Amino acid sequence: MGIKLFLLILFFAVMVGVGFYSRRHVNSVDGFVLGGRSVGPWLTAFAYGTSYFSAVVFVGYAGQFGWKYGIASTWIGIGNALIGSLLAWVILGRRTKVMTQHLSAKTMPDFFGQRYGSKSLKIVASVIVFVFLIPYTASVYNGLSRLFGMAFNIPYTWCVIAMAVFTAIYVILGGYMATAINDFIQGIIMLFGIVAVIAAVLNGQGGFMEAVSKMAQIPSDVPATMGQPGAFTAFFGPDPLNLLGVVILTSLGTWGLPQMIGKFYAIKDEKSINTGTVISTLFAIVISGGCYFLGGFGRLFDSAEIYNAETGAVVYDSIIPSMLSKLPDILIGIVVVLVLSASMSTLSSLVLTSSSTMTLDLLKDNIMKKMSEKKQIITMQILIVFFIVVSVVIALDPPTFIAQLMGISWGALAGAFLAPFLYGLYWKGVTRAGVWAGFIAGVGITVSNMFIGYIASPINAGAVAMVAGLVIVPLVSLVTPKLKKEDVDEIFTCYEEKVVSTKKRNL
Repeated sequence: MGIKLFLLILFFAVMVGVGFYSRRHVNSVDGFVLGGRSVGPWLTAFAYGTSYFSAVVFVGYAGQFGWKYGIASTWIGIGNALIGSLLAWVILGRRTKVMTQHLSAKTMPDFFGQRYGSKSLKIVASVIVFVFLIPYTASVYNGLSRLFGMAFNIPYTWCVIAMAVFTAIYVILGGYMATAINDFIQGIIMLFGIVAVIAAVLNGQGGFMEAVSKMAQIPSDVPATMGQPGAFTAFFGPDPLNLLGVVILTSLGTWGLPQMIGKFYAIKDEKSINTGTVISTLFAIVISGGCYFLGGFGRLFDSAEIYNAETGAVVYDSIIPSMLSKLPDILIGIVVVLVLSASMSTLSSLVLTSSSTMTLDLLKDNIMKKMSEKKQIITMQILIVFFIVVSVVIALDPPTFIAQLMGISWGALAGAFLAPFLYGLYWKGVTRAGVWAGFIAGVGITVSNMFIGYIASPINAGAVAMVAGLVIVPLVSLVTPKLKKEDVDEIFTCYEEKVVSTKKRNL
């Protein structure tokens, strides 16, 4: 217990210390929200990766999809690395940085307002962000409850409150720069932690080959496999179609999430984008690939404690804690700090995105007509406290579908924003009507499915919402009135601007 408490206290002390260190960057809105748009490749890549993977992934998704798809759930981690990280940086990174800087856009709703010349789009986008980031923020706490109960016997309430308080302190003190530096530290912890945990868990099963051999003997409970053993070690697992839906949502989804895309706004230069692409991809392979690979062996730890006593159903959130409960104290301490790191990095990114969006896109110029730089920063700091308090209230008394909240949030946000943002960076032909159609389709499919349930899984519904947006936005744009040609041409001149470069960078 002493070792675990020491690691926790050290972890929280470092986080707060970074907040105080980063205070010097909080002298402007650009500094508070984007770190002055001068954040280097290592900090940006780790900020992107740690915002991507939270306790929801490590405890909830890894346990749930590892149980359902076996070792094939590793494909989700590979998809996250190749599509959610590598392709996202290659396709969106440079263009996002260039166009948002040209438009002086600080948030994703701000981009929509400037790119499509519509204040209404900006306001509606900010409302969508506010509504759907709150449940996602609440779901981040969910992965902590069982781990803390297993490691410390501390009530879940105190875990949630402590995490919320320390996150609020360093985000309010240091803004984006504090979150970026802390994300880097938390990312290092996550990298070492996941490798140590996988090695320890597999070693407890007699090694990798022995663990795979045991998995191969487990009969599948998916009707399509007719109860045959070996499905959980098959290349694509027992249910490839639903596995594909998870890969699409968790990988392509990052392309439309404001807290992820915001990392590209803040990056420093060309070299930072190239370096950041490599670092971010490798980080995702280790963290996401490692989480889902570990979860893939969940059925080897089948025991009474992972089932609901009343219904007999598997409680997916208890699978990973059950796997880890037999580890030595020092490793359990590392796991707790690992999951705290993953959760706090995601939480800080979410509350900073929510508060900046509400302040800059909804309150400023609409409700509060005259807002000085100082007043904007203070308003964002107050809203950070507000968002954290609301998310804590939801997390302490969660609705029955808390485990699905992340899927619903990702589906609505990425379904609404992915297509209008992606096409807006590359194609001059996107119209306001096309963007409105994308917003309506993304939110409409996700929310209507919550109540009607015509798509069984909210994760698959989110994937459908994203793909629908990619089809609907260009189709509607082709048949609706175009934006003024001179306005669009002026926006796209940012890509034609000449810059001086060394031969080391360009031949």
